[in-house]
Amino acid sequence: MGKKRTEKIVFENVKILDAGAKGVSVAKAPDGKVIFIPNVVPGDVVDIQTMKKRKAYYEGKAIKIHEFSEHRIDPVCEHFGACGGCKWQNMKYSQQLFYKNQEVYNNLKRIGKIELPEFEPILGSEKQLFYRNKMEFGFSNARWMTDAEIQSGAEFDNKNALGFHIPRMWDKILDIEKCHLQEDPSNEIRNEIKRFANENGLTFFNARATEGLLRTLMIRTASTGEIMVLIQFFENNKKGIELMMNFLAERFPQITSLQYVINQKLNDTLYDQDIILYKGRDYILEEMEGLHFSINAKSFYQTNSDQAYELYKITREFAGLTGNETVYDLYTGTGTIAQFVSKKAKKVIGVEAVPEAIIDAKANAERNNITNCEFYVGDMKNVFNDEFINQHGQPDIIITDPPRDGMHKDVVEMLLKTGVPKIVYVSCNSATQARDLALMDEKYKVVRVRPVDMFPQTHHVENVVLLEKR
Repeated sequence: MGKKRTEKIVFENVKILDAGAKGVSVAKAPDGKVIFIPNVVPGDVVDIQTMKKRKAYYEGKAIKIHEFSEHRIDPVCEHFGACGGCKWQNMKYSQQLFYKNQEVYNNLKRIGKIELPEFEPILGSEKQLFYRNKMEFGFSNARWMTDAEIQSGAEFDNKNALGFHIPRMWDKILDIEKCHLQEDPSNEIRNEIKRFANENGLTFFNARATEGLLRTLMIRTASTGEIMVLIQFFENNKKGIELMMNFLAERFPQITSLQYVINQKLNDTLYDQDIILYKGRDYILEEMEGLHFSINAKSFYQTNSDQAYELYKITREFAGLTGNETVYDLYTGTGTIAQFVSKKAKKVIGVEAVPEAIIDAKANAERNNITNCEFYVGDMKNVFNDEFINQHGQPDIIITDPPRDGMHKDVVEMLLKTGVPKIVYVSCNSATQARDLALMDEKYKVVRVRPVDMFPQTHHVENVVLLEKR
């Protein structure tokens, strides 16, 4: 017997009620269940075909729109809908900010169940397009066909693609002509690589057969005008590699860091790979308030440089430094926040689990002639303890900017134990932030909250919270 197919139901004239998690919208089915639908805007009235039925909800897609929401706009990108990147490009920016603010508020209220001050207005991004400083693209010799292409019945000889993974499809790549996320020459570099590879018979990766020369492309840009291009090759084909790298060096002399990797692992993460410098230097420089930060191929740096500056300014303002404080910066990364606040502090102690990040942090501090920052490597829950505090002094302020999972409960316990007067908690996931704030609520009161939009056209939102000891 074959697998039982889910019966597909069509609900007619359904009003889209809200924007839900992960950029999908929410409606109610006649039976009262929730329906999750992508690529629609709250306020639209649509016919929905269900794709999956679960106990508590349906997943569906809009097959006809009867009424357009007043919040809807035409997406600027030709790839909208097929590409899973900018899910909210069909929604007015003011409305995107409204839903982001709402999400932070709901998480802090429902998950945190804590008393909240009035939120400060969410800080929107001045640039709503072309704001990312890092993009990663995949090569494939079996590109994703769009509905229009399939319906045309045309034969396509060249199935090579250089673009983005289709959501939930690990081996499918949508070929991208023009992406609106990174400033030029990003699109030109990507398109020229694809053209040159096709013209010279350089093979594109096949993820299922694990074969092909060209695997991934990363482009990083900086506000200083510097550009890094890194190509991952799967096969160690010296002739093909040199052909591509020479072409890039000649065609784009403005690339200041040209690098490559030969990666024959099953996954394409860079962290355990040897990176080979082909031309230029192995990092690019980013600048902020006269500080310079080197970014190498493996560095973590906020992907929206302009808005990172705004986020750090809010963090510094919340900290309210006078110049006499000892500041701990937990999950310091490459030490950008630590160095950014250092001129207003007596000393800053940064802690981070990734050894390479701490090497970067120390090098950046030296480059910037900062002498009051110290950086330590180690897993936060193991490093941040009584002994550490005895060694470095009682903190006056703690800044914490953990990964999406939030802080380990041992770290939260240690924070409470320090009795530090003020904590500034920067988060890229307000749900885990809310969980942590609930754990701290007995001793710390939330006195300021300000969401910051780092990623226009998507549902992602950062949030900065100031806590003061009760």
